[in-house]
Amino acid sequence: MDCIFCKIAAGEIPSDRVYEDEFVLAFRDIHPQAPVHALVVPKKHMKNLLECDDGTAVAVLNAVKAVAKSEGVSESGFRAVTNCGPDGAQSVEHLHFHVLGGRQLSGRMG
Repeated sequence: MDCIFCKIAAGEIPSDRVYEDEFVLAFRDIHPQAPVHALVVPKKHMKNLLECDDGTAVAVLNAVKAVAKSEGVSESGFRAVTNCGPDGAQSVEHLHFHVLGGRQLSGRMG
């Protein structure tokens, strides 16, 4: 498979990891859109949220909470977002959540 996030999860491509457990990996985005910008990805490949099973959903959401806490934005606030498909602006076809924070984010979503 030629999925960049699968390669990052497998350790084939280096990343700045901020969280990892048996099911999920989180790492800093290489093109951050906020002072805190991490990507939370399941280690198991799935195209997007529509392919996500219940167990993976729980693991990913728990990882989002852990990243927000470890990155110091759980109290001040953060945004967690996933994009699905071309019209949803999904750039990598592997389920991932962006965790953004560290400053006041725009109220606009696009």
